Order: sequence, then C-alpha cells, then structure tokens
Amino acid sequence: MIELTDSHAHLDDAGFDGDRAAVLRRARKAGIQNIVVPAIHRASWPVIDALCQAHPETHPAYGLHPIYLEQHRPEHLDDLVRWLNEHRAVAVGEIGLDFFLEDLDPERQRSYFQRQLHIARNFDLPVVVHARKAMDEVTSILRRIGGLRGVVHSFSGSEQQAEQLWQLGFCIGIGGPVTYERAQRLRRIVANMPIDHLLLETDAPDQPGAAHRGQRNEPARLTEVLAVVAQLRGASEQDIATATTANARKLFRFD
Repeated sequence: MIELTDSHAHLDDAGFDGDRAAVLRRARKAGIQNIVVPAIHRASWPVIDALCQAHPETHPAYGLHPIYLEQHRPEHLDDLVRWLNEHRAVAVGEIGLDFFLEDLDPERQRSYFQRQLHIARNFDLPVVVHARKAMDEVTSILRRIGGLRGVVHSFSGSEQQAEQLWQLGFCIGIGGPVTYERAQRLRRIVANMPIDHLLLETDAPDQPGAAHRGQRNEPARLTEVLAVVAQLRGASEQDIATATTANARKLFRFD
C-alpha cells in the first residue's frame, strides 16, 4: 500500500460540510495517511482545531493568509502567539504575499507576513507559504530573516526561483497544475529538481487536476499528482510516494 501525505488541503472549507467524513474515507482508501490543514484567518483556527482533534490523520497549521487581508487585525498576531502556546500545530500557515490581486495593500501584507515568520522561528515551526506574483520578494524576506524552514505551496515560479528556495532549505509543493500538459516550465522543474525538496499537495477544494477541471478537489486525487510526478521523473510511484512522505514527516514532524 502506497503511503502519501497531502501537504496542503483546506478540509475545513464549507464546501466539505456535507460530506467531509466521506472525503476522509476516500483519502484513506487512496493511501493518504497524513493531511496538513492550513488556516486562512483567525476565525478558522478553532474550526481546524476541532477537525484535527476528531481526525488524527489531519494536522493543523495556523496563520493569516494574505488574500484575507481585510479580515485580519493587528491583535490577531498576538492571538496567534497565544494560540500556538495552547494548541498543537505542525506549521505556521498559510502565510505569504499575493501581488496578483491589486486591491491587497502590499505594505500591510508585508507586515503580517514578516511578523508571522518571526513567530514561526520563535516556536521552531515550519511555515506554509503562499507566493503569487511575489516569489522574488518572498525569497528575499525568507533569506533576510533566516533560521526558517518550510514549503512554498503551489509553486509557480521559474527554475532559478526554485533553486533559490532549495538553497534556503525550503521545499516546494506540487499539486494539480502539474497534471496539465501546458505547464511545461513546472513540469521541467519537477522532472529535474532534488527529490528531497519535493512535497505533494492538492490545495483542496481548489486547483483540481486536468481530469477534474472545474470540479471540487479533494485529497484522494493526490494519486493523480503522484502518477504525473513519477512519470516526469522516470521513477516508480512507490519511490516518489516514499520520498515525499519522508520529506513531509521531516518538515512537519508528525506525531
């Protein structure tokens, strides 16, 4: 039986409220033995905490996502410190920068991102990073602060940007986009990158693979990502599953 880790799935999303138990059963049947569930804003933390207490294969990450900037308040950063002192977490996330959406104030994003990086370093936790149209700045900030480890999820940058992350010790998360034949640059990166910096993810309910375009994504479909990655690298699915699961266990320190 292949063992897989979905390093990024928003299972607390309301889109799963009607069949979350069935989604988790399908994930287990597909070999998904660990799922990292990252937060997006302050209100999602207790929901994720309850979910992860009820389902031991799920692991919580807490943070303030840049896309939800208008829901964040400065006091939520102090709340995050208190929350991490009182609740188990495998990472701080989802955090980062998003310069694709023009109505998100860049300076406020930077402030929240940098503060959360310092919090993660103080707690010796990895970070789950969102970087859209902001990869160079994200990498520069990670390098400047230092002492960090983590994953840039749904990586969409260049070969050079990926290499800079590996040099910092970071992983890149690869999901549904790699299953699209048009994603030639991403496929080249995945085919040639160091295997010890690769994580697999779904970003469920978002970013479905080519076979499920326009549908709700879910962790069980990680097997489709696995199949494409194995094909690109000329490796067996078992070998890719074993390596990426080991990477996830090393990064997130699952119990």
